[in-house]
Amino acid sequence: MSSDGNGQAFSCTCCGECCRGKGGIVLDERDQERLSAHMGMTVSEFLDRYTETRGYKPHLRVGDDEYCVFHHNELCSVHEARPDICRAWPFFRGNLVDAVSWELAQDYCPGLNSRVSHKEFTRQGATYLRDNDLASRSGPDRPEALRVDIQSLLKE
Repeated sequence: MSSDGNGQAFSCTCCGECCRGKGGIVLDERDQERLSAHMGMTVSEFLDRYTETRGYKPHLRVGDDEYCVFHHNELCSVHEARPDICRAWPFFRGNLVDAVSWELAQDYCPGLNSRVSHKEFTRQGATYLRDNDLASRSGPDRPEALRVDIQSLLKE
């Protein structure tokens, strides 16, 4: 890959680094419905068992190792039903609009291609979010990292 912006900006290596941290994964209503159906339980049962409420928002629990409750054997046990915030990584608002944030993310995410320009990363990220309906919705339960103006990013 060359430094002129060609190449894939991100290719997941399944390292699990994005599954770790105490910041928490905020679940919006769509995430709650998708995960509870995947687990074969009601939304209420799912929330009671797998989340904790912080700031009036449900967050997925993390273990003592600081990994998501669904991170098992180096993989996501609910990958096909994972939350939108997980589906969107690394194309979060901060990484898309701020080159420094994007550079910092490269320090712990081996799937980020540092040979791709930030402009190209942003173009690919905005396209991915748009094509996968990950940034078009808004609302008080929507994670801040997914509140992205896709159209303005694609114009740049």
